Amino acid sequence: MSTENEGTPVPADPAAPSAPPVPPTSLDKPAGDAPAQATPEAAPEPTPQAAPQPSPSGDEPTAVQAPVPAAAPAAPHQPPAPAAAPTGGWPTPPPAVPAWGVPHPPAPPAPRRRTGGLVAAVLIASLVAGGIGGGIGYWAAERGDNGFSSTTVSSGQAPASFKRDPGTVAAVAAKALPSVVTIQAKSGGQEGEGGTGTGFVYDQEGHIVTNNHVVASAADGGTLSVTFSDGKTYDAEVVGRAEGYDVAVLKLKDAPKGLTPLPLGDSDKVAVGDSTIAIGAPFGLSNTVTTGIVSAKNRPVASGDGSGGSNSYMSALQTDASINPGNSGGPLLDASGAVIGINSAIQSTSGGFGQSQAGSIGLGFAIPVNQAKNVAQQLIKTGKPVYPVIGATVNMNEKGQGATIAGQGSGGTPSVTPGGPAAKAGLKAGDVITGFGDHPIDSGPTLISEIWTHKPGDSVKITYERDGKTATATVVLGERTGDS
Repeated sequence: MSTENEGTPVPADPAAPSAPPVPPTSLDKPAGDAPAQATPEAAPEPTPQAAPQPSPSGDEPTAVQAPVPAAAPAAPHQPPAPAAAPTGGWPTPPPAVPAWGVPHPPAPPAPRRRTGGLVAAVLIASLVAGGIGGGIGYWAAERGDNGFSSTTVSSGQAPASFKRDPGTVAAVAAKALPSVVTIQAKSGGQEGEGGTGTGFVYDQEGHIVTNNHVVASAADGGTLSVTFSDGKTYDAEVVGRAEGYDVAVLKLKDAPKGLTPLPLGDSDKVAVGDSTIAIGAPFGLSNTVTTGIVSAKNRPVASGDGSGGSNSYMSALQTDASINPGNSGGPLLDASGAVIGINSAIQSTSGGFGQSQAGSIGLGFAIPVNQAKNVAQQLIKTGKPVYPVIGATVNMNEKGQGATIAGQGSGGTPSVTPGGPAAKAGLKAGDVITGFGDHPIDSGPTLISEIWTHKPGDSVKITYERDGKTATATVVLGERTGDS
C-alpha cells in the first residue's frame, strides 16, 4: 500500500532544492569538514501551506515561492561556521566554480539562485497541481455524496430495479412453476417400485393432468404423492387413465385453496418455429426449465409404457426443447405461457420411441393439448376414456405404402366390422388407406394417431387404393369406451 500521503517524506532531488539556498561554503571543501547544516534528506518536512491560485494572466506563476521550512524549536538552524582564512589575511575566496563564468560576491550566485528558484517553482507548481487534483477529487466525492448521482450502478442496486418483461422465458417460468408438480408413484408391491414424473394443475378443484405411464405402476394399490414448487406435498389418487392416449388425471386428496390452473392454448394454431418452454423433473431434478422451438407438427408416434401394456398413439408436436425421463406428463408451453402439449416421449439413441433412460438428443414429442383436453374432460366426467374408431383392423407392421386393412381381425373376427363406420363407407379387407382428412397416411400407427385426434361422430374423408385404383369415401367415426 502506498504511503506517500501518510507522512513519509519523499527525498528531494539534489539538483532541484525545495528551499532557497543559503550562503555556500567552498564547493571544493570535503563533505566531512562541512559545518553542521540540515541537508535535504535530514531537513524537517515543510509545513504544508495553502497552494496559491494561478495568475489570471496565464504567465509564469512568479508569485509562487518555495515554502521556507519553519525553525524547529528543539534544533534551531545554525549558520555555517566561516572557513579558515588563508595566510596573508586574504578574505574567503569565491566559489571554485563561478556560475556562468563570472565572479560573484560572497552572496549566492545569481544564476544558481535563479535556476534553483525556477526548479523550486516548478516543483511547487507540480505539488500545487497535485494538491488541486486531490482537492477536486475530494470535492467531487463530497458533491456525489450530497446528492449527485453516479454514472455507474452497483450490483446491489440492480435487483431492486430490474424487471423481466412479460413473454420472456424467466417471466413465463416464474408464472408457470407454481402450477407444475412433481409426481412420485410407488407400486403396491413389497419392493415399492415406482418412478418420478411431472404434471400440472388443470382446475381449482385439485385435478392434475399427467401421462398414464407416469402413474401406471401405482394405479392398482400403489401410492401417489404430488409436490409443488414451494416444497409442499399432497397425497393424490387416480381419477382415470387412458392407455391409448397416454393421459391420466389425478386429484389431490386435500387440495389447498387458491390453486392456479395453467391456461390451455390451441395446439391446432401452433406453427413450426414457435418458441417452446418445457417444465419438468428430468431424472428427479424438479422444477427444471428448458427451451426450444416446435420442430414439427402431426408427427406420428407410437410408444409403450415400458410395462408391456398397450401402446399409445399420438399425432405429436415435435420439439427440440430438452426432454428427459422425468419430464413425462409436464407441460409444453408457448411463449405466452399457455399449455400447447403434454411432454410424453423422446427419440432415444437406441432407435425406439419411449421412456428409456437415454438422454435427450433434441427429439421430444408432446401430446397436442387439444386432444389431451378432450381426454381429461372425459376422464373427469366418467373415469373412462372414449376412443373414436373406423371399425376396421389394419396392419401395424407395414410402413411406407399406407395402412392396409388386414385379412381378418383378432381371434378370427372380420377385419371390417359389419355395420361399422368402414363397412358403411364401402371399405373392404385389402384396401390401402393413404389419406385421412388432409393428412397422408404411411402406416397403421399413423392412421390411428390421426383418428384419435378427432371425436366420435366426426365425418372424415378417406383416400384409399383398391386394385391399383385410387378412390375416396367419407367415414363417420364410431366410438369405443375403455382400454380393454
